[in-house]
Amino acid sequence: MSSSLPLSTAAALSGGAARLAASKVLVGLDGFVDTILHVVAQRESATKYTRLTRMRDFASRIDAAAGLSANFEFVTQMVKLGGNGPIMAHALGRAGLPTTYIGNLGAPNIHPIFAPFAREARVISIAEPGYTDAIEFEDGKLMCGKHESLKEVNWANLLRHLPEEKLLAIFRESALIALVNWTMLTQMSAIWTKLATRIAPKLGGEKRWLFFDLADPAKRSREDLAAALRQIARFQKHFRVILGLNLQESRQVGEVLGFPAPEETYGTVAQHASVLRDALKVDTVVIHPTHFAAAADASGAAHVVGPFTPKPKITTGAGDHFNAGFCVGRLLGLDLASSLQSGVATSGYYVRHAASPSLKELVKFLRTL
Repeated sequence: MSSSLPLSTAAALSGGAARLAASKVLVGLDGFVDTILHVVAQRESATKYTRLTRMRDFASRIDAAAGLSANFEFVTQMVKLGGNGPIMAHALGRAGLPTTYIGNLGAPNIHPIFAPFAREARVISIAEPGYTDAIEFEDGKLMCGKHESLKEVNWANLLRHLPEEKLLAIFRESALIALVNWTMLTQMSAIWTKLATRIAPKLGGEKRWLFFDLADPAKRSREDLAAALRQIARFQKHFRVILGLNLQESRQVGEVLGFPAPEETYGTVAQHASVLRDALKVDTVVIHPTHFAAAADASGAAHVVGPFTPKPKITTGAGDHFNAGFCVGRLLGLDLASSLQSGVATSGYYVRHAASPSLKELVKFLRTL
């Protein structure tokens, strides 16, 4: 891609602030309290230690302890709002979009970790949050989840907190709806069925953007994933559907649809996005490996190299920030490459600062690339 792409994307985003402020978005349906952890490699004193930076080294220590026992020390780096939905919604809000969030952020009272978010967005919480211990390394992360409360994220409980007519009104006013974390929300497919039959046919008007993030479907059965993909494809009748995938998820989806896994190269990943889009017959498929991102829509396929850093302050939530930035581009009518550039820059800023960029901060960051 031309080196002018970050500058042209910055100009488009800067000029789109008023349009974003007038575009409402709806995101759901999960919610987690994330504890970001580092593993101690060697403890030197009460306040000083060296960190285990490589996941494979952690794996080796676990493997060496098989049949014996082992003790690992974790040091908390931060406790923050988590879940694909809250992180993406917060990033969209920081970009200037009026945001409604539905999910499990605490019941009957919102968990304190979400209090600042609840002041910025319209929040409808229907259950207690889940909890995630995110063990971060420089070459990856382990997400250790506690999901007991997620069973309460279901259609009946949703309607107990939000009558169907009010839900319909929120859908009608939204330019973008994002439904994320299908893997962990075991009732999400049933919720999709209700939305497809009871909400979508009543919307009318111009097609809205509808974004899906499966969120690591490896632990769901092949049959479940195939059924979910069929559901996603059917939403295209009423929406402009975007399916967002990381590289591994794109391989899992490709396997279910009968396509070989792509190598991690620009051209093959972009081609894989095209193949998946053609198979599902949705508006857009976007794939974001660690170092770049690629997507396909009716105009063709494109890729953009990301501003990778080998020393991120945080990695948990990087993909959700990419998704938010990409959707901002789509809402502003940017072309595929510019939308990808918005996505990788949003993620790139986040991993460097451990904070979601405002629109002004994103524009400033783009001008440095």
